[in-house]
Amino acid sequence: MGYPIVILAGGRSTRMGREKPVLEVEGKPMLLRVYEEASAVGETAVALSRNTPKTRELCLREGVPFVETPGRGYVEDVQWLLREFGPFVSVSADLPFVKASDISSFAKAFDGRVSLTGVLSLEKVPGDLKPVVYRGYAIVGLNAVGTEGEEFFELSNPLLALNVNTPEELELAERIAKLLRGK
Repeated sequence: MGYPIVILAGGRSTRMGREKPVLEVEGKPMLLRVYEEASAVGETAVALSRNTPKTRELCLREGVPFVETPGRGYVEDVQWLLREFGPFVSVSADLPFVKASDISSFAKAFDGRVSLTGVLSLEKVPGDLKPVVYRGYAIVGLNAVGTEGEEFFELSNPLLALNVNTPEELELAERIAKLLRGK
């Protein structure tokens, strides 16, 4: 794959009330779950900020490469990353069920110019999830950041609709992980 993968892990986690990347699903921090999948696809680093000191400690302890962004907000940090590194694929640290195949298909579709926003058709979204809906699609935390416009890229993994932003969503992720393990 030609473009770096950046795991976005520098947000304030206001709805959760604590740093999301270090929260565990099935005994493993969400950040490490995402990092394992992303690094199987290509060069991967974590984007941190002053908002995520525990995430920084986790990266240092586990030997996960990271970069520190200004931490002024999502849009500002993505723009900073684009200026620093050029086009890249981004994955949210709070997507505990993202798979290497999701990231790989996304990365292959990215030409480095037109930004891609990962989406799911609403029919694929499990009923108990409440994703962000835009233009009739569920928006997921997988994107490719380019310099010329934006297109949707439809994914098929229904569990990408679970972005863990609240304690209730963390509990749901834990229940889903246990169900998946039992299969």
